[in-house]
Amino acid sequence: MRLHLQRRSMHMDAAGEVLLERRGCAGVITLNRPKFLNALNLNMIRHIYPQLKNWEQDPETFLIIIKGAGGKAFCSGGDIRVISEAGRANQKIAQDFFREEYRLNNAIGSCQKPYVALIHGITMGGGVGVSVHGQFRVATEKSIFAMPETAIGLFPDVGGGYFLPRLQGKLGYFLALTGFRLKGRDVYAAGIATHFVDSEKLGMLEEDLIALKSPSKENIADVLEAYHTKSKIDQDKSFILEEHMDKINSCFSANTVEQIIENLQQDGSSFALEQLKVINKMSPTSLKITLRQLMEGSSKTLQEVLIMEYRLSQACMGGHDFHEGVRAVLIDKDQSPKWKPANLKEVTEEDLNSYFKSLASNDLKL
Repeated sequence: MRLHLQRRSMHMDAAGEVLLERRGCAGVITLNRPKFLNALNLNMIRHIYPQLKNWEQDPETFLIIIKGAGGKAFCSGGDIRVISEAGRANQKIAQDFFREEYRLNNAIGSCQKPYVALIHGITMGGGVGVSVHGQFRVATEKSIFAMPETAIGLFPDVGGGYFLPRLQGKLGYFLALTGFRLKGRDVYAAGIATHFVDSEKLGMLEEDLIALKSPSKENIADVLEAYHTKSKIDQDKSFILEEHMDKINSCFSANTVEQIIENLQQDGSSFALEQLKVINKMSPTSLKITLRQLMEGSSKTLQEVLIMEYRLSQACMGGHDFHEGVRAVLIDKDQSPKWKPANLKEVTEEDLNSYFKSLASNDLKL
């Protein structure tokens, strides 16, 4: 028993909101706020980042595993209610949160050790940021993926401008503008996850990874592949958006949000009209920012995207729609935000350019 305890050194901190353990050959990060669906706050980010950097340098650590506690969520996103309150009060936390969160996203994207995210349950926004940039992402039948930010006056950040335009066809543009939810095996089919494993096998998979002796990246990939191949749930199910991909590719290839809306109207199918209804509820400013963010991000590196997104985040903190979106969706829960400007026409090119402006010495440094 004593041996086991020595091998398993654990830091508990800040009421244990995140657990950092060395187990076998792996560093294991557990997001541990199940009551809040493991939403990410600044304290958690400040614990994960240095530990990730340490493990990356440690010759005894061969892989990093990140997972969520409680079984319901991997991570439902950043703790945005707190950020909105801080942003409205003009507190520095709104700057610090986005800066340190994006720095962590970048550290995961450039991590030299294999990084395995077990994205079981709800994985949205900030939860996507601490998983999708890693080398391996394992979905289960309980996975629910979304980037729902346009509904709260934000934009799909945490590197969304990098990974979304790189999904097949115009799928990423569709997911970004509508906040469409992908579930289970569809998270794998879309390219968000690299593997799919039945959730009842997730514990065994983790134990098998931890038990590897000085594994190479290939050894880790082999274990994941073996579990993926053996997974049974929804094995023969086709991708939920498969039949709509031609429509998505043609409608969402336009260069303006107005033209995308026009395309959906012209298409007239029940799928297109359903998406139209969704898009019309979103913040007009967010829609325009998001389309431009993805178009620009499609040819940028992850680092360049995060620098761009930091500028956008700070402009949103100083704007109206983010705080109004958080009020309507998370605080009063009336689900009827009053966006300003209220329609796309009123969001001018000039407004848009101001969101993308350099912050000079306040720009994100990576």
